[in-house]
Amino acid sequence: MAGHSKWAQIKRTKAKVDAARGAVFTRMSREIIVAARLGGGDPAGNFRLRAAVEAARKAGVPNDNIRRAIAKGTGAEGGEILEELRYEGYGPGGVAFLVRACTDNRNRTAADLRTVFGRLGGNLGESGCVAYMFAERGVVLLASEDGDLPVEDAVLEVALESGADDLKALPGAFAVHCAVPALEVVSESLRRAGFPVASVEVQDVPDVQVSVADGELGRKLMLLVERLEELDDVQRVSANFDLSDDLLARLAEEDQA
Repeated sequence: MAGHSKWAQIKRTKAKVDAARGAVFTRMSREIIVAARLGGGDPAGNFRLRAAVEAARKAGVPNDNIRRAIAKGTGAEGGEILEELRYEGYGPGGVAFLVRACTDNRNRTAADLRTVFGRLGGNLGESGCVAYMFAERGVVLLASEDGDLPVEDAVLEVALESGADDLKALPGAFAVHCAVPALEVVSESLRRAGFPVASVEVQDVPDVQVSVADGELGRKLMLLVERLEELDDVQRVSANFDLSDDLLARLAEEDQA
């Protein structure tokens, strides 16, 4: 979702305080639990866990929380049984939404999602209704706090040599796209080249995007994204809309007001 990615980067570069800090900690802890359960508790030999721990530390999750999450995932400490689920739906304007969740109660999660979609002009759909519009991709975000970025051609050369297949320019950042199995190699190659790797993650990237220039629709869509992301069970939200740069700038100004 280009609009969402650009919007998220604008908010990061403007250092907006995250009002949903608790939800962020919960989401990251659950990702660590699942990663440790699936691949073991040693980050050195578990790339998904290593990426989850790095993201948690950057977000300010305390080390004790991270250690407990790994222990829960490996069974060393009791905890809820979590499962990863995919939900699909439509937002205002018929925009397709794909939501990844990690939950110990699928009925609660579905009810929460249905409520948020319904309140904000959308609806939760049946399995398969929009998933075909998305492809799961590895994404490495390059960004620095001072806005000092490497030359695009230099990034592209390293990215392509390491197995990436696309480079997208965002406000104050580059997003390197690759197949999910290549994500570890691509991200490590970019690090070794000295590029400022801000995040390494898997995203659901839409095959076709709907361009949105209308301010009211843009606000409704971004509000829906934000409300979905605030739910404890939600791990990531993707949608097939793209906001124009002018609209993004206006929304960013309103967000900072």
